[in-house]
Formats: sequence, structure tokens, C-alpha cells
Amino acid sequence: MPDLDRQEKILALIRKLPEGFVTTYGDLCPEAPRLPGRVLATNTDKKLPWHRVVRADGSFAQGERQRRLLRKEAIPFKGNRVDMEVAHLPREALAELS
Repeated sequence: MPDLDRQEKILALIRKLPEGFVTTYGDLCPEAPRLPGRVLATNTDKKLPWHRVVRADGSFAQGERQRRLLRKEAIPFKGNRVDMEVAHLPREALAELS
């Protein structure tokens, strides 16, 4: 799949992520798990729920801003990381959103 198609698919999946859940970069694009990060870094859509994408271990890159947005959605934490046992939307469920 060309990169542009993959980028659009990644953005479409992120838009469909339900409030209160997170997914990982690898779940969004298993064959190129760094691509979602690049797509998000260049995103200009202010309505995109970018904060729902975290690392596989539940940590995240955007510090307090992302934490605040996740907490606003009542996403549970274990220490400084998202509680992935509770809040992670697995790849299989993510595929059903598309």
C-alpha cells in the first residue's frame, strides 16, 4: 500500500477511536509502527483525537497536555502510564472500526 494510502487509513482509524480508549502506534500500522508517529507529527486536523494513541507500554510523548486530555476522558492510569489492561482497544477491535 502506498504511504499516502497508509497515512489516510491511519488517520481514519484514529478518528474512529471511541472516547475512553487508546490504541498503540503498532496497532495502527503493524508493518510500519513508526509511521503513525510521523503522520501525527504533521497532522493539522485540530479535531483528531491524537491523544488516544500511546506507546505499547502505555507511556506517551506529549506530557501533561496528553495526560490532561486522557484524564478528561476518564482513561485509567497505572502510575504515569495508561492502564493498558483496561483502556487498550486491541488491533482486532480496531480493525472492526474500519
